[in-house]
Amino acid sequence: MDVDAYTARHGPEWQRLQRLVARSSRLSGPEADELVMLYQRTATHLSTIRSASPDPALVQRLSQLVANARAAIAGVHTPAWRVALRFLVAGFPAALYAGRRWWLTTMAASLLLCWVIGTWVATNPDVQAAVATPEEIRRLVEADFEQYYSAAPAGSFAAQVWTNNAWIAAVCLVSGILLVPVIEVLWQNVLNIGVAGGIMAGAGRLDLFFGLITPHGLLELTAVFVAAGAGLRLGWTLVDPGPLPRTTALGRAGRATVGMAIGVALLLAVSGVIEAFVTPSGLPTWARVGIGVAAELAFVAYVWVLGRRAALAGITGDVEEGAAGDVLPTAG
Repeated sequence: MDVDAYTARHGPEWQRLQRLVARSSRLSGPEADELVMLYQRTATHLSTIRSASPDPALVQRLSQLVANARAAIAGVHTPAWRVALRFLVAGFPAALYAGRRWWLTTMAASLLLCWVIGTWVATNPDVQAAVATPEEIRRLVEADFEQYYSAAPAGSFAAQVWTNNAWIAAVCLVSGILLVPVIEVLWQNVLNIGVAGGIMAGAGRLDLFFGLITPHGLLELTAVFVAAGAGLRLGWTLVDPGPLPRTTALGRAGRATVGMAIGVALLLAVSGVIEAFVTPSGLPTWARVGIGVAAELAFVAYVWVLGRRAALAGITGDVEEGAAGDVLPTAG
């Protein structure tokens, strides 16, 4: 192949393609069609040159031109870090705000039940005796409850706590469509907290109980309630999809729930770090509790500032419309 002759013959087409790519955002309809046609031709020219008479300089020039033309036609994908940033400042808080009634109701009902169980255990020695022997209760109150948070190295303990809590949250989210598993997970958490709190209260050590559980427990329990609320919302969508077809409503709720899973995992990672490094630390109780309260208040601000703003902008926590696929219109 005579590369010079080939370049002289097709060079004007390459130059025209380059000019169209340079102003691709301002093309008319016929010019856009011409851009696609020249892109296809130039890609063929590049393949021919590569196979017949490779010229490194020309191959590099046409490769760059074809890549630029492809980007102009198909669009440039948003970098992953921008997608992650958009999720953190808009998608996740919007989903939290949209589902606030579900997880706040779940939180209120669970905490009320915790208080009822704790009061019942604390005021009934027979119930305490049915839960554990006097020696087991003594060990729990005097040593085990406090030593639990410092029994393992902080780093491995944080990973262990995060894994356990992330598994609980995942069960709530994944099995939410069945409703019953979420309620079972909530009941187990409520029962554990209520019984432990009742035993500590019955022994007059409620100060120790709240001093150790509050720093990490505020954010940790909130994350579990968020996961449970999202799971229950998903399950209820199956029961009552509203005006949308059931498959469409489930698709939207399911995609938002997947996003919630990622966000909840991040919340649990933060609470795990607090539980491993702050809860067993030598800081005074007021300082440890203050850190936990600050983390919870930051979460509240995250939901009601960023989440409300994103919701007012029409963001729901679902994927972008183009990625979700097309849906047939339905009658209201």
